[in-house]
Amino acid sequence: MKLIIATIKPFKLEEVREALSEAGVRGLMVTEIKGFGAQSGHTEIYRGAEYVVNFVPKVKLELVVADGVADQMVEVISKTAQTGKIGDGKIFVLDVEQAVRVRTGETGEDAI
Repeated sequence: MKLIIATIKPFKLEEVREALSEAGVRGLMVTEIKGFGAQSGHTEIYRGAEYVVNFVPKVKLELVVADGVADQMVEVISKTAQTGKIGDGKIFVLDVEQAVRVRTGETGEDAI
């Protein structure tokens, strides 16, 4: 099993969720986060005053999938979340040793 962690722009969340659902994902976790990458924040003007935004709002998606479909899910996220502008996000893929569904006690891929 693989854990896919993706950071994307918040306005792309619903589009990515729909694409993942169509691709067969049965569940995912979403967290609102702030961070910075190569862009190191940006400058905005509010009520005539300029200020620096050091942390940019993002959305973090986490989903666990079978090994055989991980590359496909990464592609779905990448294509759907892409705007072509700086700050589109990142995707990380990690190995998952074990999964347990608390309600039923199912383990491994049966739990996802």
